[in-house]
Amino acid sequence: MEKITPEKQLEFIKRNTEEIITEEELLRKIERSYYSGQPLHIKLGFDPSAPDLHLGHAVVLHKMRVFQELGHRVTIILGDFTGRIGDPTGRSETRPQLTEEEVKANARTYQEQLYKILDPQKTRVVFNSEWLSRLNFAQVIELAAKYNVARMLEREDFAKRYREGYSIGIHEFFYPLMQGYDSVAIEADVEMGATEQKFNLLMGRQLQRDYGQEAQIALTLPILTGTDGGQKMSKSLGNYVGINEPPEEIYGKIMSIPDEVMEEYYLLASGLPPEETDIILAQLKEGDLHPRDAKMRLARQIITLYYGAEKAGKAEEHFKRVFQKRSAPEEFPEVAFYREEWPHSPDLVRLLVKTGLASSNSEARRLITQGGVKVDGVRVSTPDSTVNTDDESIIQVGKRKFLKVRWQ
Repeated sequence: MEKITPEKQLEFIKRNTEEIITEEELLRKIERSYYSGQPLHIKLGFDPSAPDLHLGHAVVLHKMRVFQELGHRVTIILGDFTGRIGDPTGRSETRPQLTEEEVKANARTYQEQLYKILDPQKTRVVFNSEWLSRLNFAQVIELAAKYNVARMLEREDFAKRYREGYSIGIHEFFYPLMQGYDSVAIEADVEMGATEQKFNLLMGRQLQRDYGQEAQIALTLPILTGTDGGQKMSKSLGNYVGINEPPEEIYGKIMSIPDEVMEEYYLLASGLPPEETDIILAQLKEGDLHPRDAKMRLARQIITLYYGAEKAGKAEEHFKRVFQKRSAPEEFPEVAFYREEWPHSPDLVRLLVKTGLASSNSEARRLITQGGVKVDGVRVSTPDSTVNTDDESIIQVGKRKFLKVRWQ
């Protein structure tokens, strides 16, 4: 197979990344790897504080898969040791410490799910207790001396808690030091994480220099918005899509995301080739692809990634059969329109007024923004939404008003 040039490799790696510290250093490392034949060593750490991975975690894992396909070496560090502290990133209070048994149980489920994305033949999985548990107290003091409290308190979450008088455990200061020491232990060339992990990734760069190693590259990726369209995807917020959930559940959750975040999901969660993604997003922007159809395609694609095309097709059939008709009575009014009457995809506001489901444009907009309108079982949240004329649609307003719209 023909080797991919360093410039082309960098192009693949940069797509959809948030920040690379630094890009020049990364290119030099890739060039050295290219001419020496020695792959780069890519690091990603997970603290198994919960048993399931979701699409937000998968953003970083898909980028690791890119590194694998470029011929580089991947190490997943499961933080069974750091997991006993818990990452303080984004926390307003100290995390409850997990037992060793809880961490080990969660770590086992992580390993099973990782290989839904990563190539198991090219993935090394290690536990950071292998080196952290062996440090004696003198070595811990030496590690702690590499950083000072003032710099720790510059970290946003620590600074906020300190200002507001919330407790900060001394052991929490050790978390970024321990994660940084992981990079020293495995001699990482690149460490990846979400944007909120930047402080921890930079700690790895500094500690590697302190221990006489070449500094790793810190590569951050965007944080995926949750299915609510507002906050980051999180199990605790209930706005997540687990990659191990049943296909039917995944399909329904993807169909529920607001139209505004669909582009983000296509770019970060679909796993489609860039050129195909660009075509879909262009069609959406130009109005050549209906948002409902784009969402269905996205749901199929995501399920195909984790379960295969056959189960994706069955999940779609299930959604159409159950969810689009689950609230509808056996009989309800129908209305037919000629497609020629609507030169463009009909806007939902006008359709609600035309069919008598709303008395005015302003009422129609209010019903939509308040979440009172569903099209084919999917709640519509934006007043400028349109309706697909390729097939009949079931429109629901409130709990009891139903209307079937046929296009001919």
